[in-house]
Amino acid sequence: MTKYSIAVDIGASSGRLILGYLENGVLKLNEIHRFENKIVKKGEAFCWEAGKLFQEIKNGLHQCKQMGIKPDSIGIDTWAVDFVLLDEDDMPLTEAVSYRDPRTDGIMEQVFGHIIKERLYLETGIQFQKFNTIFQLYSIKQSNPEILEKAKSFLMIPDYFNYLLTNKKVNEYTNATSTQLVNAFTKKWDVQLLDLLGINKEMFHEIKMPKTILGNLSEELVGEIGFDMKVILPATHDTGSAVISVPEKEDTIYISSGTWSLIGVENYFPICIMKALDYNFTNEGGLDYRYRFLKNIMGLWMIQEVKRNYQDVYSFAELVEMARAADSFKSLVDVNDDRFLKPENMVDEIRNYCQDTNQMQPNTPGEVAKCVFDSLAASYKLAVKEIEEIFEKQFKKINVIGGGCQNEMLNQLVADVTGKEVNAGPVEATAIGNIVAQLMALNEIEDIKDARAIIKKSFEIKKYLPAKHVLNQ
Repeated sequence: MTKYSIAVDIGASSGRLILGYLENGVLKLNEIHRFENKIVKKGEAFCWEAGKLFQEIKNGLHQCKQMGIKPDSIGIDTWAVDFVLLDEDDMPLTEAVSYRDPRTDGIMEQVFGHIIKERLYLETGIQFQKFNTIFQLYSIKQSNPEILEKAKSFLMIPDYFNYLLTNKKVNEYTNATSTQLVNAFTKKWDVQLLDLLGINKEMFHEIKMPKTILGNLSEELVGEIGFDMKVILPATHDTGSAVISVPEKEDTIYISSGTWSLIGVENYFPICIMKALDYNFTNEGGLDYRYRFLKNIMGLWMIQEVKRNYQDVYSFAELVEMARAADSFKSLVDVNDDRFLKPENMVDEIRNYCQDTNQMQPNTPGEVAKCVFDSLAASYKLAVKEIEEIFEKQFKKINVIGGGCQNEMLNQLVADVTGKEVNAGPVEATAIGNIVAQLMALNEIEDIKDARAIIKKSFEIKKYLPAKHVLNQ
């Protein structure tokens, strides 16, 4: 009998429920429900609307019932680092504050007063981003210590939704590693780091691996939506799910392209060395204790904000075409500069950066878009160089996955500037990785090797070759 799994995939701007199942050895997908996600201002903080997001998950399950679909399982993935704290009555102590909130400004340096930076990296293997969970928690300790004293449960965003589905509290491994509080070698919460920071270690739960069957829906939820199913942990970190869709090839670098660009390779052990620290690479947990050795790059967030700043007059496709027409514009920005994390106006910030660095300022939407795409490609090129230096080998191909792989202009730019073949696809990499993890738990797919063979057979991959004139330069 065919097993049906629902992937709940929630990103920075939208979420969706996607039904997945195998038919004659081919993975089929069907979008059931799509909804908006955005950061809102609550008091002085920029927050996610966790309650509304969970209601949208339930709306999607109601839609399943109306369509006559009774899924066998559900799995949730979201972005990393953000969390909810619950008190002894399991009530939220805070809003689900976004990593883009400025509360962590200057906090990283305060943490280094308690823990030497190099030690923190060598133990956790996680890159330094000012919004990492460790710095968010220490910010709360500095401003509202009573919150941490009352906290009995630390749940990352997908952990919290899983709790609302099942009444069970666990911390899933791939997302837990992004906190910079999990030891890369023991794969458990690093209690020594927590003690050094004076953070209550009792609020953290047991770390569970992807493919864990957490349990069934709560009786209350079954009564509300009208059917029961298993709740299975995928890689709840969306990039962890997406990377499952990358072919297992030793000569391939991946780019998970969305709001963020995550560029790296899959590895079987953490690379916690000083050069990796200097280049700010991370070792995030993956399926079956694999490691995602990668670097965060600001990604398509910049073009999303550019589109919004132009009052959504232009579609993404139109911005790409206008960028093509602005071929003579050559200014570049450092896409990883913190000034682009949450500026009041992205277009103005790009212009200001160009002015500050004595470059020509973009004046038209096409020039702004061209600047963003060229700058992303340049950042990818640098990251590829750093990866090859660390691994002391050349990689032949780059596999771009996720929604951003549909940007043909950017794909060709990456091929041209790196001199490497670029394979683009699958588009729905995150939902696919989520679903195949569930199907492995349900014994419908044997292992990740089998899953990747099915994915390769099921979805289109486009190839981009570097332009000869670029290679000959």
